[in-house]
Amino acid sequence: MEAAKKIQPLLIEWRRHLHQQPEIGGEVPETAAFVAERLREMGLTVREKVGGFGVVGLLEGSYPGRTLAIRADMDALPVTEETGLPFASKHPGRMHACGHDGHTAILLGTAKILAAQRERLKGKVKFIFQPAEEGPGGAKPMIEDGALSNPPVEAIIGLHLGVIWDLPPGTVGVRPGPMMASTDRFEIRIKGKGGHGAMPHQTVDAVVVGAQVVTALQTIVSRRVDPLEPAVVTVGSLHAGSTFNVIADTAVLQGTVRCFQEALREKIRREIEMIARGVAAGMGAEATVDYLPGHPPLINDPNFTEFFAGVARDILGEKRVVTLPYPTMGGEDMSYFLNAVPGTYFFLASGNPAKGIVYPHHHPKFDIDEDVLWLGTALFAETAWRWLGNAPQFSPGPEPAGD
Repeated sequence: MEAAKKIQPLLIEWRRHLHQQPEIGGEVPETAAFVAERLREMGLTVREKVGGFGVVGLLEGSYPGRTLAIRADMDALPVTEETGLPFASKHPGRMHACGHDGHTAILLGTAKILAAQRERLKGKVKFIFQPAEEGPGGAKPMIEDGALSNPPVEAIIGLHLGVIWDLPPGTVGVRPGPMMASTDRFEIRIKGKGGHGAMPHQTVDAVVVGAQVVTALQTIVSRRVDPLEPAVVTVGSLHAGSTFNVIADTAVLQGTVRCFQEALREKIRREIEMIARGVAAGMGAEATVDYLPGHPPLINDPNFTEFFAGVARDILGEKRVVTLPYPTMGGEDMSYFLNAVPGTYFFLASGNPAKGIVYPHHHPKFDIDEDVLWLGTALFAETAWRWLGNAPQFSPGPEPAGD
């Protein structure tokens, strides 16, 4: 805790530097170079261009032991910033509107603290800096390129900053089991027969067929899924037609599916295909369905989650570690890492109404309370230290009054 507090100014400096230079998707060369340079300064072995522009730093302790990975995402969003911050994005149309600048700074701080303890450290720590979390997905390519190998990782941990669950700043939210949903996409193309708007009997109206398909798809969750099983089927767009008096021959629907169970994920895919084709055929049209599997559900390992929660309670006190009452239907490709090895993904609340930091992720006014950065670093570092078999770095005292 004390080591994390001491480097808080550096964490803020790193975060603000990254915030001003956001990069999108998998193309994050400047961010990756910045991270790699900092890791080398700390004496870590660094591998660059892992699965694209991913960076992996390896810290080897002086004593043999297990290997833990800690992951942070690095990419920004195609959003024009409206925060008015003195360190706002220098690139219109690009912004760190999801807290990844904070994630990266926190993990760099963790590496700095643990590297300073190398002579006493058991085992190894891999620091995984991932691009393309916002799309198209960077975790899977990094895993395929050996991010979890040589040496093999035995557990992994990651965090997310923000205001998803209404928690006070500096509060940790944990949840064993399902934490975030799958993120599948679909596109349905309706082919009818166009014609004059005054003579509908000579046509097969793709707009009407598309509207019926949208309505019918809503029965999947309401009538074909167990009401105790969370699921979402959303049609986000319907495009058809070109003018007011022409009946469209084509309509294109796009949407997303969110759930937590692989069997249900497959069931909903089948239902979408059946309903779209059936409704279209019943109205004299044809429907083709392109179903695009996204990230799998994010499932936290119960044992590792409870281990981390115990560390967090020691650092923050019982009241500031909360078991989240429900998961979110948002998605995260950290799920690929957690499918490969056990671990946990936790939430660190970084909203602060007293400072006007209340905007949700992906909003042009999104910001984080920088006062929680050192907490993220302390949580990562102490968890790694203890999980690798080292004695606790401190004896928990009274619950801290604040940050």
